[in-house]
Amino acid sequence: MKNRPLTVRLGFAWAGIGACWHNERSFRAHATSAILVIAALLLIRPAAIWWALAGLAIALVMGFELVNSALERLIDHLHPELHPEIKQVKDMAAGAVLVISCGAIVVAASLAATLR
Repeated sequence: MKNRPLTVRLGFAWAGIGACWHNERSFRAHATSAILVIAALLLIRPAAIWWALAGLAIALVMGFELVNSALERLIDHLHPELHPEIKQVKDMAAGAVLVISCGAIVVAASLAATLR
């Protein structure tokens, strides 16, 4: 598995993104939000720093959602039964997505405040 060509490794990454898209409603919701944010940026044409901040926020939210989804699938595969410790791990991963999503909302609110 190691030392595969870049194109093969990118294929694995795209396959993971595709699997998340097909299996995770929350990932699709975040992707839809990202598209709306990009459309809003195209409409209001803010300074480049806002594009960078929004892009970073989008990448973080989507990346955290991918990690959360992968972790949940792995946990469910290895330990399908309900267990309080497993629940805490899954809740913590979901909490990470929530925290970074709140950070993205702060970026959006800050941009909106500069437009007034």
